[in-house]
Amino acid sequence: MGTGEPDTDEAGPPLPSMRVDGQVALVTGAGRGIGAGCARALAAAGADVIAMSRTAAELDAVVARITAEGGTARALVCDVTDTAAMQAAVTGLGRLDICVNNAGIGRPGSLLSYSPEDIQAMLDVNCKAMVLVAQAAARVMVEQGRGVIINLSSTFGKNGRPFNSVYAATKHFVEGFTKSTAVELAPTGVRVVAVGPTAIDTPMTHDRLMEPAVGGDLLARIPLGRFGKVSDVVGAVVFLASPAASLITGTTLMVDGGWTAQ
Repeated sequence: MGTGEPDTDEAGPPLPSMRVDGQVALVTGAGRGIGAGCARALAAAGADVIAMSRTAAELDAVVARITAEGGTARALVCDVTDTAAMQAAVTGLGRLDICVNNAGIGRPGSLLSYSPEDIQAMLDVNCKAMVLVAQAAARVMVEQGRGVIINLSSTFGKNGRPFNSVYAATKHFVEGFTKSTAVELAPTGVRVVAVGPTAIDTPMTHDRLMEPAVGGDLLARIPLGRFGKVSDVVGAVVFLASPAASLITGTTLMVDGGWTAQ
């Protein structure tokens, strides 16, 4: 049974807002690509953004751009795999309404030739650090009785992909982690969701996506017929962070041009 009173406004219920004015938003991996885009988009939607990554110069550029665009942001130089420093930094925020758990790495390779070092690096960042960032954020949010954690998954969190077995496995991990923690934290008022992008055309990925053997195969799997843009992903992130998504938890919003619909 639901709780609360039925809506008796004859004009209909109020339209939900996609603004996040005054909320504090942490974005990991915010120095470039999707993370930088999420930081900019959340600031444009009214959030006070903390942009976290390992590289001060990249963060300074992101913060400067947000400030020039009229937003509020500050840089937090921290490696998410440095657990003690990361947890101290998140706890030190005092308040946290939105956590975009974006930091991640991918190292394509054959199962027959993957090095232990490459395997461990992906597990450390994509799995272990994601859990520990979410844990630190959840501890703050549970105390508040509100908040949303947005984990970055992938189409590879739904499907397999040759020469990406370990990366795909880490993104399947993100899917299970998101569902389980969403159910666990729901009674506390904290939501946990994920976003699943397809191949996103960024300065770092552009040349590889233009290779017929790589990009041609990927593009053939996307019914809408184009690669994603950072703006496609950040729109989903802002929506999930906003009051408009207040009943959404434990699921992944796919931004994949229809790839996983097949």
